[in-house]
Amino acid sequence: MNVSVSKILGRFLALPLFALSCLPAPADAKKASVGGLYAISISGLKIGKGTLSLALQGNAYSAKVGLEPAGIGTLFSTGKGGAEAAGWLVGTKVVPSKYRMASHAANRDFYVALAQGSGNIRKMEVTPQFKPNKERIKVTKKHQRNAMDPLSAALMPVKTKSGLGPEACQRKLPIFDGWTRFDIKLSFREIKQVKGRGYDGPVVVCNARWVPVAGHRPSKASVKYMEKASMEAWLAPAGRDDVLIPYRISLQTKSGQLVVQASKLNIESEQTDSAKR
Repeated sequence: MNVSVSKILGRFLALPLFALSCLPAPADAKKASVGGLYAISISGLKIGKGTLSLALQGNAYSAKVGLEPAGIGTLFSTGKGGAEAAGWLVGTKVVPSKYRMASHAANRDFYVALAQGSGNIRKMEVTPQFKPNKERIKVTKKHQRNAMDPLSAALMPVKTKSGLGPEACQRKLPIFDGWTRFDIKLSFREIKQVKGRGYDGPVVVCNARWVPVAGHRPSKASVKYMEKASMEAWLAPAGRDDVLIPYRISLQTKSGQLVVQASKLNIESEQTDSAKR
């Protein structure tokens, strides 16, 4: 997978690793877990694969993802990476507590560790640092307030009664990845039915738009392209009616349509267990 595609993936949403540990919560709290495999393709050709592990218990969450080349992607890259995040769901908001990402691509190591609280970035470690550039819009403390890490942003709490409707897309995701601060603005497109990958049922399809805020260089061609790029996210329940996760993400690139889509989902929850009984 080339570096530009990797960057685009990270900018859009950090998507789909394996096992995780649950955060402590009351014994009667609603529980759900998702284990998922995601296929990554461009112009219909498989270039990578991702893994997702998510646990929800009450209003606490813990998640891990991994990403590595696959298919023809193994001919161009040996890079791989993973991320983990934890935090709390407060109403329809996500309040992260910690995030860590480590990856290797283009013979370079990338690392980010964020300590978060009350919606603010309180401490961070980032490698490598950007080289000084007068054009780059500086990331300030203001940009780090009420921001989420990329993995936590993939969790979308909703009101139960309207979770699989247009309201699911009525949100702006303020994301800070350690280097840049950007928004993903979602808007409702339609409801689709999906089947055969571990989840059978409706998904909410949202249009998405990437909006740079800070840390970027406005004149760069990649920034200008991303601002206008056509993007879409399909959201499905994460074992609970009040939390949605990406089922499919697509982005039009200069090399063709980049798609990250669930190939296999294992969803377990008290709701599905109750249904079986």
